[in-house]
Amino acid sequence: MELLHGKYTLHLPQGAFPLSTDSMVLADFVRLGKSASVLDLGSGCGTLGLLLCSKDEACHVTGIELDEAAHNGALENIHRNHLTDRMQSICADLRTIPALIQPGSFSVCVSNPPYFSGGPASMAVPTARREDLCSLDDLFRSAAWAVKYGGDFFLVHKPERLAEICVTAARYQMEAKRLCLVRHKAADPVTLILVQCRKGAKPGLVWESLCLHEADGTPTGRYREIYHL
Repeated sequence: MELLHGKYTLHLPQGAFPLSTDSMVLADFVRLGKSASVLDLGSGCGTLGLLLCSKDEACHVTGIELDEAAHNGALENIHRNHLTDRMQSICADLRTIPALIQPGSFSVCVSNPPYFSGGPASMAVPTARREDLCSLDDLFRSAAWAVKYGGDFFLVHKPERLAEICVTAARYQMEAKRLCLVRHKAADPVTLILVQCRKGAKPGLVWESLCLHEADGTPTGRYREIYHL
C-alpha cells in the first residue's frame, strides 16, 4: 500500500508494476485547466488518476485499461478513496476508443505506455512493457480522437523514441509543445522524456530539464517537491 501525497492510498494488486518514477514525474509534468476532464490511456490500477486527483481537486479522470486484474484494482482504489464521483475505470482496448466515447470528449489525455516495440515480454504482465497491443500509432490515434481541439496529450517515454513520437503526433494533427529531459544525476544520460502535445497547435517547442539527484545521490529540491517530501 502506497500513500500518495498524504491524501490517497494506492493498493497494487499482485503482479502490478510498483509506483514508479515514470508516474510521479509525469503527474508533476501534467498541466490541468479548470475542472479538467482527463482520459488515462492504459491506466493500470489507477496510479496516475489518483496522483492527478490529489494534484487538482476539481479534475475528473477516466481510465481505459485492457487487463481485467488491473482494472479491478483500479475500481478498488477508486472506492477505497471515495473517488467514485471523480474517477472511473473502463475495462477495454484503447484501440476501440472511437466505439466507446464521442470525439473531443476530454480536455486532457495522459499515458504511461509500453516503451518497447520488441524484446522479451514481462513474465508477470505480458502486455505491460511491449507495444503488442499499444503501439505509438494506436496511442496517438486514440488520444487525437478523445481530446478536444486545443486539448493536450501528456506522456512519458524513452528518449530514443523522441523522433518517432514527434512524427506520429504530427500524423494525427498533434504538435509537440513541451519536452522535458529527465536525468537521475546532472552528469547522467537522459533516461526519460516527458512530452506535451497539443491538438491543432502551431509549431513551437519549449525545452525543460529535470534532475532527480545531486552528485552525492541525495534528492534534489525538485525531487522532494514531486514526491511531497
